[in-house]
Amino acid sequence: MKRLGAHVSASGGVSNAPLNAMKIGADAFALFVKNQRQWSAKAIEPKEIEEFKANLKTANIRPEHILPHNSYLVNLGHPDTLQRQKSIDAFLDEIQRCEMLGLKMINFHPGSHLKAISTEECLANISDSMNYLLQNSNHIKLVIENTAGQGSNLGFKFEHLGYLVQNSIDKSRVGVCIDTCHLFSAGYDIRDAKSYEKTTSQFDKIVGFEYLSGMHLNDTKFNLGSKKDRHESLGKGYLGWSSFENIMNDSRIDEIPLILETIDDSLWSEEIAQLRNLIKGK
Repeated sequence: MKRLGAHVSASGGVSNAPLNAMKIGADAFALFVKNQRQWSAKAIEPKEIEEFKANLKTANIRPEHILPHNSYLVNLGHPDTLQRQKSIDAFLDEIQRCEMLGLKMINFHPGSHLKAISTEECLANISDSMNYLLQNSNHIKLVIENTAGQGSNLGFKFEHLGYLVQNSIDKSRVGVCIDTCHLFSAGYDIRDAKSYEKTTSQFDKIVGFEYLSGMHLNDTKFNLGSKKDRHESLGKGYLGWSSFENIMNDSRIDEIPLILETIDDSLWSEEIAQLRNLIKGK
């Protein structure tokens, strides 16, 4: 079964996120467990944790179908040792927040070399940082998101993702999230059956479908290989509905959170319904 939702607001407290997901007919969602543009935040109150878990039951959404996203400030590949440690510490705090909320995983962008070190050095930094996080936490799965290839960000090649997975000390706690806008912008086509099969076969060979732990379903404002991260509403960009029909009818993508980050949140409930209607043989 496909589990669909969106990156919903946690404004006023994380306990509001499940209710916001329920309003759009979701059975999955993403959220920030702290302010994504600040290094520190006050602790989550026990009452807020209780309400979050109660609201999950009200919304009938399971923890394994929630894909929290970590702070945009975190850079596990930072060339400066002190700055990298600052990112690691901030990430560890978010992992602990996820554990308190009873969540299963956290999604993150791999990191950037900032044009100060090589791709290889940066990937090694990210890998070492991930392993530190795995060693210093217990249950949360670290879910690496592919990137569009903008600037000095790594993760736009399947080889980057494969390296980070294969060099993890606990592969049972590592996964990958594929963002469709980023995928297409990085040069991987999924618009027709032949292209979809080619791209997914590459992913399976280099990374492994067993590591696919979530997806961000976004159309894109720019054409194939643009290296630009500009999301668009479904069916209104260069990916088109055919790309999402391929995804919705791929049984390998069942029971993982499929999360909208499209630009018009007023369309989310409609987009979720349209995605469900793409499933053949319902």
